Amino acid sequence: VSICKQEMLQKKKNAVLVDGVILNGPITDSKAGEKFVEEACKIIMEEIIRKADDVTEKVCEWRAPETLKQILDLEMRDTGESHQKLLQLCQDVIQYSVKTSHPRFFNQLYAGIDYYSLVARFITEALNPSVYTYEVSPVFLLVEEAVIKKMIEFIGWEEGDGIFNPGGSVSNMYAMNLARYKFCPEIKEKGLSGLPRLVLFTSEECHYSMKKAASFLGIGTENVYFIKTDERGKMVPEELEKQVQRARKEGSAPFLVCATAGTTVLGAFDPLDKIADICEKHGLWLHVDASWGGSALISRKHCKLLHGIHRADSVAWNPHKMLLAGIQCCALLVKDNSGLLKKCYSAKAAYLFQQDKFYDVSYDTGDKSIQCSRRPDAFKFWLMWKALGTAGLEERVNRALALARYLVEEIKKREGFQLLLEPEYANVCFWYIPPSLRKMEDGPEFWQKLHQVAPVIKERMMKKGSMMLGYQPHQGKVNFFRQVVISPQVSREDMDFLLDEIELLAKDL
Repeated sequence: VSICKQEMLQKKKNAVLVDGVILNGPITDSKAGEKFVEEACKIIMEEIIRKADDVTEKVCEWRAPETLKQILDLEMRDTGESHQKLLQLCQDVIQYSVKTSHPRFFNQLYAGIDYYSLVARFITEALNPSVYTYEVSPVFLLVEEAVIKKMIEFIGWEEGDGIFNPGGSVSNMYAMNLARYKFCPEIKEKGLSGLPRLVLFTSEECHYSMKKAASFLGIGTENVYFIKTDERGKMVPEELEKQVQRARKEGSAPFLVCATAGTTVLGAFDPLDKIADICEKHGLWLHVDASWGGSALISRKHCKLLHGIHRADSVAWNPHKMLLAGIQCCALLVKDNSGLLKKCYSAKAAYLFQQDKFYDVSYDTGDKSIQCSRRPDAFKFWLMWKALGTAGLEERVNRALALARYLVEEIKKREGFQLLLEPEYANVCFWYIPPSLRKMEDGPEFWQKLHQVAPVIKERMMKKGSMMLGYQPHQGKVNFFRQVVISPQVSREDMDFLLDEIELLAKDL
């Protein structure tokens, strides 16, 4: 080793050695790095982007965990791998990952590929910015401000505030904490001791993040009152009123109602106007979790689903879902424009948010976030919006819901398919009843057998790689499929294929 170092020292004129480390010049091989990036980008282009709308490709190349561990060679070693080995690893990662941009990926509340958003992500990954101060992230702070302003317009507020953060779950947590801070500002300094028992209300169909947020914030899951829903999965306002009154009689302190605009399973929209009436009557903060359904606001035809949302105090909205902005792209929007977000979350770090900077420090928005490092998620939404215009985004929403309607009508025509309910959004929930069960009497044994059908079909489609479709039991109902239409790559033919494929995969059940 010492001979090697001596040779390096001889090669470098005026070389400086500290603790056995040569400090002259960079240690990275830029040319080799550039070549690797170039070759890896070719693989990305060929294997992901060009194949994104190819229905002859598999949605996934299924392998069991232990098999996949062997294929991928996951072990990290003392010495680095060759570029050729690394490129092969890139190929393997792509091959054995789920292709969420495939037209027949229907598994989650996101899908498809938007090319403008993808380029925006390439740019931000390469620039590696963090959005907290104007000096380090000037473009992306201004972009976020512009996007938030536009989203606020669609909600129907005259003014407001907001911040992008990692996921709708975090947006809901932000809102819960913000509502609590508004209710008792002293909690920021004094903590939970001495507070009354705080209670919040949400639908029994709400996203599970509400329980997680209550647990995380020290409110406690027992203090989340779940309000009954109707047969369509919508919160019943009369039940909310009863529960608020019950909480007050118990000596608790109600402070928040969380309504849902687009529930995870059924795609239900709570009656926001009636819920807002109750919130106004009792002085409660109204948060609307529109993570899934918020994008309907872009459509003049379907925005009525969220009638009354302008009366909310805060809204969670995820453009990475219906609008394809790319995971993750999630905004919390707040009606208050008096700096409530900053008052609630600021820690005034002197090494980051100095007040004597040479520019307008109001653009240093990082102190209204619970994060320090923060990704420029608004940029991918902004570039996509610039490319497509509001009309293009509206077309995406309208087409997705039209395709969902087409699927519903096809389900009604086919023997063996049974809808749970008429959807009002892009969630199409249905059972498939195989031929062997169709003449069976409706009773416990029938439902028990039907419960086992969806998991078998799911296993078969995954191993075949033909498509991905989610299933679940829900509110006493046995396993059913939940098909979600999002991607603009999806066509009528894909809807027909979905039904044909289920019949094919289940013909022997």
